[in-house]
Amino acid sequence: MPLYINPDRVSALRVSLLEHKLRSKEERIVELETEKALLHLKLAECYGKFRRDNGRQGQILYQNTQTFLEKIFIEVQALKKSLRDLYRTYVGFSAELEQRSRCFLDQVNRASERIQGHSNDVHKLQAQVLDLERSLQEEKERYRMERQRRRFLHNILVELRGNIRVHCRVRPLLPLDRGLSDTDPVPKSSLSEKVIHAINDDTVLVRCTRPGCPPVNKVFEFERVHGPEDSQQTVYGEVSPLLTSLLDGYNVCIMAYGQTGSGKSYTMNGSHSEEEMPHEGIIPRAARELFRLISEKPANSHLIEVSVVEVYNNEVFDLLSKDCDKRDVITTSTGTSDVLCLTYRLVQSAAEILRLINHVHQLRAQNSTLVHTDSSRSHLVVTLTVTLKSPAAMAPADRPQGVQREWWSPRCHKSSGGRVTEDHTGPAPCPRPGLSQSPVRLQLVDLAGSECVGMSGVTGAALRETSFINRSLSALSDVLGALSEHRPHIPYRNSRLTHLLQDSIGGEAKLLVMICVSPSQRFLTESLQSLGFGTRARQVQKEGKRSGATKPK
Repeated sequence: MPLYINPDRVSALRVSLLEHKLRSKEERIVELETEKALLHLKLAECYGKFRRDNGRQGQILYQNTQTFLEKIFIEVQALKKSLRDLYRTYVGFSAELEQRSRCFLDQVNRASERIQGHSNDVHKLQAQVLDLERSLQEEKERYRMERQRRRFLHNILVELRGNIRVHCRVRPLLPLDRGLSDTDPVPKSSLSEKVIHAINDDTVLVRCTRPGCPPVNKVFEFERVHGPEDSQQTVYGEVSPLLTSLLDGYNVCIMAYGQTGSGKSYTMNGSHSEEEMPHEGIIPRAARELFRLISEKPANSHLIEVSVVEVYNNEVFDLLSKDCDKRDVITTSTGTSDVLCLTYRLVQSAAEILRLINHVHQLRAQNSTLVHTDSSRSHLVVTLTVTLKSPAAMAPADRPQGVQREWWSPRCHKSSGGRVTEDHTGPAPCPRPGLSQSPVRLQLVDLAGSECVGMSGVTGAALRETSFINRSLSALSDVLGALSEHRPHIPYRNSRLTHLLQDSIGGEAKLLVMICVSPSQRFLTESLQSLGFGTRARQVQKEGKRSGATKPK
């Protein structure tokens, strides 16, 4: 940037310097004249003395003194000339400075006149700004109304599709689809034959071929059918609209159902390698999408908590507690289900959720069967609880240091010693301060695989696990059957799994069941059972009027 030099400032400095020099010269002239007078007196005294003492030497001294005085006089004359030149320069700069001052004053006056002339334009601009602010407020109000209308229409669309939706995913053929040994009664080539096909976006064709029987084709229809070629992103694209319903105030549950090895865990979790982003399943993608949607809301307006439980042998285990403690499922006074003293983790990003889930996967009960070497022997339920904070709630950054937040679970409280205790008889605690609405839950469920004992070849403890898995899945089928038949009593408490998922099955909640099947002949019986389960789930219709008739609060 070029340096700007103010000419007025330079002129003023030069004038000041010249005045200083002028005063110095005047003082020097006075000193020299005084010195001259003193020397004249001294010369007269010396001359008289030398004249008396030695007339010739006095004359010489007088001449020398006279010469010195002449030199001084010449110097004084030169100083006087310099002083006159300096004075003329000073007068010239003064005149120039005065002229420039008048020019600048004229410019200021003209600028002031222009400002006065533009005052009307300024008033007009101010009026336009006020009009724009009023228009902005009107647009904000229209935006708010459109958001409410969008929520209203979105809920109607979801309910027209069904509060309980069923999708089906047919996985590719895998090595496990081949026969187990050379003694199998059916040839290996026929065991790995592909008999289940996704013929279009909503239809599955099953070609049932049995020895001694003519082939029979069975057709199953679902809201969406994914073939082996569909990617994880394609599958999630059909699921993601449910997250909008979640932020609109509805509980949402997404579960994967199918036999062992049918691709449930891959669909829900994907690959556990952090480098394989395209293979991520529904759970990590839903976590990222949820935080993306919340980022569009006002800052710090929502709280997200994570809890992870495992239903193993009809017992609920808290995988986020220190020792994976066993928990009880209860029905609260409001008719909702809850888990006593469950561990909740407050999270700020999707990465925190994924770290927790990767950790609990190592704790999940697994066992080897003839069908799958790492078969999951439990149902995994990941719950994301979203709570809207009130406008007056304190932001985390404003919370005093040292103040720890307490997370309540119904009928649990902390004693004076800080120990978590259970109160089975006392009233539930009051809602957490600063929260303006009831929490909503996104439950992501990776069910254990349904399987035939003869096919899996399990014995002993593994046989007991299989029995509990099949009974819990049967209880889930009973609940969906009771809902489809509009029975007055829904048997949620027949299993810890259905009791845990009570708030996400039926009522206003949105449930999506992903039926995962193998395409091979080897698992035809299990695949037909899974497809039959999906068909029964599709028959569930919500009782009474559609919730789309009234806007969600």
